[in-house]
Amino acid sequence: MEHLSTGRGEPSPYAERVLDVVERIPPGKVMSYGDIAEYLGEGGPRQVGRVMSEWGGGVPWWRVVHADGTPAQGLEDRCLARWREEGTPARGTRVDMRSARWDGRAS
Repeated sequence: MEHLSTGRGEPSPYAERVLDVVERIPPGKVMSYGDIAEYLGEGGPRQVGRVMSEWGGGVPWWRVVHADGTPAQGLEDRCLARWREEGTPARGTRVDMRSARWDGRAS
């Protein structure tokens, strides 16, 4: 079981939309916080990050990274293990964004 928050009470409609996108990211692919905000057409990277820190424990959180391909602070080791399991293209401790970035379209 992940030690990430699953939030308290019910997530907001915005949080639900963010989490829905995260659940759709295929194994081996990632989106940045900003990619998710852009895909939704609302919020920004910080708002997506807040949703993930509050509610992200129940979705594949390791598929959401910073724009430079680095994982969320404090979750690096767990992210790297998940990326290896899923075959996510990485260079050292960063996802290879050129290869791994998902655009939100069904594959």
